[in-house]
Amino acid sequence: MSQPTALLVIDAQESFRHRDYFRNQELGPYIARQQALIDGAKARGIPVVQIFHVEEAGVFSEASGLVKPIAPLEIQPDVVFRKRRHSALVGSGLDVWLTEQGIRRVIVSGIRTEQCCETTTRHASDLGYAVDYVGEATLTFPMVDASGREWSAAEIRARTELVLAGRFARIATVEDALAGAPEAAAA
Repeated sequence: MSQPTALLVIDAQESFRHRDYFRNQELGPYIARQQALIDGAKARGIPVVQIFHVEEAGVFSEASGLVKPIAPLEIQPDVVFRKRRHSALVGSGLDVWLTEQGIRRVIVSGIRTEQCCETTTRHASDLGYAVDYVGEATLTFPMVDASGREWSAAEIRARTELVLAGRFARIATVEDALAGAPEAAAA
């Protein structure tokens, strides 16, 4: 029997389009996989949790008008939370809601792969949740390290999946996550 599950859609918001690091190249594939995950969760009765990152000023402020779903993503969440930290489980009320709902498994998706998605995954795991990390339904952007090397979005995603796999999460495709946690092997 699979555990009560919720889909977390983290920071999939218009704010990112207005950052200088934003790139459109990965947006189309990300939206397709994120939408498939949202639609699949809805079809299976899995609650969809939308989480927005908010700040006092700038493109992540409520006043900016950009704290809304990134287009063309279509989402009708069951519940919405706002966070001010990297982990969606810090100060947002999400942890209380998950407990009240009896949720023991979360599916992690959203923007950015190596920041809020990874941090929330680690935090959820440490709190005892089973976590499916759906890298193909996360989005990030190239980054330059201290030595001047540019890491592509694909390299960052691969690194994130490497460090999470088997320690903090099951790395899953959209289809794997929607199918549920693997059944325990018979003794």
